[in-house]
Amino acid sequence: MQFVPKTISKNQPEIIPIKESPPPELVTFDVSGMKCAGCAASVERQLMQHSGVISACVNLAVEVATVECQPGAIDAEALAKKLTDNGFPSVSRLGRNQQEAEAATVERRRQEIRQQINQLSIALILIILSGLGHVLGTKAPILSNIWFHWGLATLALLLPGRPIILDGCRSLWRNAPNMNTLVALGAVTAYTASNAALLFPQMGWECFFDEPVMLLGFILLGKTLEQQARRRAASALQALIALQPATARLVDFKLPILNLDSEELPPNSTSQLHNPQYIEIPADRVRVGEWLQVLPGEKIPVDGEICEGKTTVDESMLTGESMPVLKQPGDTVAAGTINKSGAIVMRATRTGQETTVAQMVALVQAAQTRKAPIQNLADTVAGYFVYGVMAISALTFLFWYFAGTHIWPAVLLGHDMGHGASGMAHGAWGMAHGASGMVNQLPITNYQLPIIHYQSPLLLSLKLAIAVLVIACPCALGLATPTAILVGSGIGAERGLLIRGGDVLERVHQLDTVVFDKTGTLTTGNLTLTDYLPIFDNRQDACSTISTINGVSGNRQDACSTISTIIDGDSDNRQDARSTISTIIDGDSDNRQDARSTIDSKLLQIAAAVERGACHPIAAAILQEAQQQGLPLLAAEDFYTEPGFGVSALVEGRRVFAGNAAWMSEQGVAVAAELLESCQDKTAVFVASGGVLLGVIGLKDTLRPDAKAAVERLRGMGLRVMMLTGDTASAAAAAAQQLGLAAADVVAEVRPEGKARAIALLQAQGCKVAVVGDGINDAPALAQADVGIGLHCGTDVAVETAQIVLMRNALMDVVESIDLGRATFNKIRQNLFWAFAYNTLGIPVAAGVLLPATGILLSPAAAGAFMAFSSVSVVTNSLLLRRGFRA
Repeated sequence: MQFVPKTISKNQPEIIPIKESPPPELVTFDVSGMKCAGCAASVERQLMQHSGVISACVNLAVEVATVECQPGAIDAEALAKKLTDNGFPSVSRLGRNQQEAEAATVERRRQEIRQQINQLSIALILIILSGLGHVLGTKAPILSNIWFHWGLATLALLLPGRPIILDGCRSLWRNAPNMNTLVALGAVTAYTASNAALLFPQMGWECFFDEPVMLLGFILLGKTLEQQARRRAASALQALIALQPATARLVDFKLPILNLDSEELPPNSTSQLHNPQYIEIPADRVRVGEWLQVLPGEKIPVDGEICEGKTTVDESMLTGESMPVLKQPGDTVAAGTINKSGAIVMRATRTGQETTVAQMVALVQAAQTRKAPIQNLADTVAGYFVYGVMAISALTFLFWYFAGTHIWPAVLLGHDMGHGASGMAHGAWGMAHGASGMVNQLPITNYQLPIIHYQSPLLLSLKLAIAVLVIACPCALGLATPTAILVGSGIGAERGLLIRGGDVLERVHQLDTVVFDKTGTLTTGNLTLTDYLPIFDNRQDACSTISTINGVSGNRQDACSTISTIIDGDSDNRQDARSTISTIIDGDSDNRQDARSTIDSKLLQIAAAVERGACHPIAAAILQEAQQQGLPLLAAEDFYTEPGFGVSALVEGRRVFAGNAAWMSEQGVAVAAELLESCQDKTAVFVASGGVLLGVIGLKDTLRPDAKAAVERLRGMGLRVMMLTGDTASAAAAAAQQLGLAAADVVAEVRPEGKARAIALLQAQGCKVAVVGDGINDAPALAQADVGIGLHCGTDVAVETAQIVLMRNALMDVVESIDLGRATFNKIRQNLFWAFAYNTLGIPVAAGVLLPATGILLSPAAAGAFMAFSSVSVVTNSLLLRRGFRA
């Protein structure tokens, strides 16, 4: 099975045509240096400008860019260099070891967090010193000295603020301003204005050196908390990557000294190459077909098949199932699962990036870079956000300086941080109430706050403009969607629910109809033979024989074994066969046993020979029955499968067809109505050759244990549940009755392309449809559906077509995947609402909208605090998604 990360285009209510074209190439880059949604938009623009790029998607939360391009059209290293030169250090993952690349990324992020913590520590020390100057006042003359506060502000800009200011200036120079640009403009402007007030006291301006100190401190605190939250959000993917073992133990299975019962291996010699029992090699160097030994407690290094030994395997990290699974010779095991109890020897079947866990990692990584359509508005706004904020800031300054202070002169009078219920016009918390009072000039050596002070129009306008710059939060817009998808896809990966991206989550939220395939999906797919009916030339004899066989269940197998004589013999043989059937039905047990041993089951042999070329539960059941009876398989070639109908092959030189009644009709083979009636509530496989019906095999399937509960839960969620199958109407009706489905919700005897048409018809009626399937027959319907849900036990085609893959093959996981999709999408909407509401309300307040009426003035430091914690709140809200999905 192969997971192929790809973009699923928006479905329209018409059949999706199959196009033969080479698949696009996907190139992934680790991109650092992105600070906000504006940076992510800038990276996307640069990638899209490169020739050969079809689409580009950048995830700010995990700092990854995925490029879809024409095969061989781009040079990944050159593209990475271009991004690096433009201020976004990038590394291509192409050709790199996945674990090494992830380890390097994790280490880089750890260093960034350590660096931020160091900068935050310095900023907090400066904030404390600045605050002490206000609290102690004249009790500590040094701490209240204006030159001391000038030194604190200078250190704040040169030490913790230096990276922010430099990055903001570079971004502005490259015409790609970001959040750091806004912060740098605000901090430097406040520092410059305070310097002017300090150097030219005759202007009567107030010095506010503590503003840049507190502003930078709050920004760094918010960034550090945000990084920690993002790291927690990405922990599920990192745990998935960590499942992949680093080494494997290569053995020669033919060596007699290999002792599987021993958990102890001989100590290594000085050179492992000379060790006669095993060689330890990197797991990514294992080749298909090589033999590997795995001891108890070790991880399975690659996907493979057990050849010797018996054990239990913990597969919880892949499927979410806590109970270990018994594994014996012939069973498959997956890389990353843990061998619990016994030593085994396995043969590698999939290695490197082809293993299940590697494909899961690739799928989750791709999902985290795919956007939900709801994010388009945020992306559009983010592209112009910083420019817009700078424009609003400039307009704020111009309005208040030239008009606002003249219209409302009372705003120039205000309280400080020590007086007034709401806060201050100077200091960290920055809300002041207007009041009448007097001007209080301070000596330059004593930096105490006045109880009531007068602000010049220029200074007030400047403060409001700075507050607008620093309160705006493009980060919240950029993190709203990717952090929710990051957490949601991580939860899904832990539970064996692989969701391909944000666009899938949005469509899951819109679903109103869930359509199930029957065989292998609602049912176990483990069919058993219930009827085995030979067909006679004489219809009357056939009908009476069938009636007799159906009436005496114990004699069905006995009667059926006469098919060889019936088919191959002449009329005398047929008469003998009839008498044999009479003997079987009417005779004693000894006669029956003798008949079984003497009559060859030719029909089963022929059916098994044809079905050997098919991959379907029906074929598996017939082959298993032939094997249990010890029947040798007949030589067959030139296999052909007609999905939804049946199969054909050349068996000993004769073309034989096996399939449903419609398949027989297409081949010109008549099926008696009495025969169809005898197969009610069962799956019938008709076998014909040369236009003659040779016989019919009846099979029956059982529902999965959780099928009815899953259907009821889906209905309880307000979804319509339907069943779509290529099986007979009677078999479908029997299953529907057990599930409690109405006749209107069951569509039977549908070909694969008919399934896609049925889904398109539902979509044309306005339904948003999910299809749950597992086979080749279901692939067209899975592709047509708004959301395709594939079972991991199904065919590669079904899994690759699906947008959600269920690793556990449990139908209750369909319920959980839809529940997870809805919850994740709700988080996305909450985050976007908060991000837009915060900026929509915060920017006007910072611009002074409330100042004339209420006297509320937001200082730059307080604005910076609000901005820092807005992005933290978005990431934290996404993390709260885990509370609803605890194991």
